[in-house]
Amino acid sequence: MFEQLGLIGCGLMGGSFALALKKAGLVKRVVGYSKSPSTTERARQMGVIDVEAPSALLAVSGADLVLVAVPVSATEATFKAIRHLVGKDVLIMDVGSTKREVIDAARRVLRDQVGVFVPAHPIAGKELAGVDHADPDLYSGRQVILTPIERTEPIQLEKAHRVWTALGCHVKQMTPEAHDAAYAAVSHLPHLIAFAMMNAVTGQQQGAEFLTLAGPGFRDFTRIAASDPAVWRDILMSNREELLAQSKQFQRSLHAFETALNAGNPDALEALIDRASEARANWRMSAIKPQG
Repeated sequence: MFEQLGLIGCGLMGGSFALALKKAGLVKRVVGYSKSPSTTERARQMGVIDVEAPSALLAVSGADLVLVAVPVSATEATFKAIRHLVGKDVLIMDVGSTKREVIDAARRVLRDQVGVFVPAHPIAGKELAGVDHADPDLYSGRQVILTPIERTEPIQLEKAHRVWTALGCHVKQMTPEAHDAAYAAVSHLPHLIAFAMMNAVTGQQQGAEFLTLAGPGFRDFTRIAASDPAVWRDILMSNREELLAQSKQFQRSLHAFETALNAGNPDALEALIDRASEARANWRMSAIKPQG
C-alpha cells in the first residue's frame, strides 16, 4: 500500500487512477493538483482526491507515488515544477500516449533522479474528458505498456508492474521507440483518419444531409472523432514522425483501392477487400477489453 498519491492532473485518466487505487485499497491518501482550481475542487467533491494542493510541487510533497496525468506537451513543465521534491524512493509514472517526447523531457529535467520515473501508457480512455467521467473501473482488464529506459531503477519498475497488475491490468513492456511506432499505426493514425473523414463529409455542401443517412457502420468508424481536440492535437504532434510514416503507408494502401476502381477491375478490388476481411477476422485482442 502507498501512503500518498500525488496526482497531477485530476481529469479522466488521473481521476480514474485515483479512484481505482482507492477501490483496491492501495493508497491511504490522495493529494491532487490541476491547472484549473475548479477541476481540483470538483475532484475533491467527488472523492477522487482527499486534499487539494495549490501547486504541483505541493501535490508531490510527502508522496511515495506520483502520477503525472497531463497533456504530453505539459509534461516537461510539470517535471520542472516538481523536481525539487523528487526523492529516490518515490515512484513517478505518466499516462501519456506517446513516450519518446515524455522520456526526453524526463531526462532533461529530472537528470540524476530520472531512474524513479517509469513511463506508462494505459490503453484506456473515453471520448468524454474531465473528472466528471472518472471511473474506478476504467483500467480494469486493459493493457498497460511500460517503456523503461536504461536508467530506470529495477525496484521502481517492479513497483509499477505491481500497481497496474493490482488494478486488473495486463502489463506489457516495450522500448519507447517500439511503442511509438506501434501506436502510430494502431491508434494515432486511426484517430487522424476519423478526424479527416468527419471533416471530409461535413465540408461538403450536402454534408449535414449525408450524416442524417449514416448508419451503425459510419457511427462505429467515426466514434473516435469525438475525442478531446486538445489532447489529440498534442498526441499527434508529439508522434508526428512515426504518424507521417504510417500515413504514407495508408496512402499507398488507399491508392491500391483507387487503382482498382479506376481500372474498373472488380477482381482486383475483391482481392484487396478479401485480404483486409481475412486479416480482421483472424485478429484477436487477447481477451483485452476494447479501448475507449
